[in-house]
Amino acid sequence: MGCRMTLPGSLVSIAVGAVAVVLLLGLANMLRGGSADTSQKLMRLRVILQFVAIIAILLVLWWRSG
Repeated sequence: MGCRMTLPGSLVSIAVGAVAVVLLLGLANMLRGGSADTSQKLMRLRVILQFVAIIAILLVLWWRSG
C-alpha cells in the first residue's frame, strides 16, 4: 500500500516545511551571533508563515469534512 499525497496535503506539508526552515534559519543566525535585524525579519516571516500554515490546515479540514 503506497502513501499517496493529495494536493491539499502537499500544500499543508509545504507550508509547515517553510515554517520549519525559517525557524532553523533564525536559530542558526542567533547561535552564530548574527544580526539582530536579520533575526527580527526571520521572526516576522515565521509568524506570517505559521498563520498561512494554520489557515491551510483549517481549509483542508473544512474541505475534507464536507
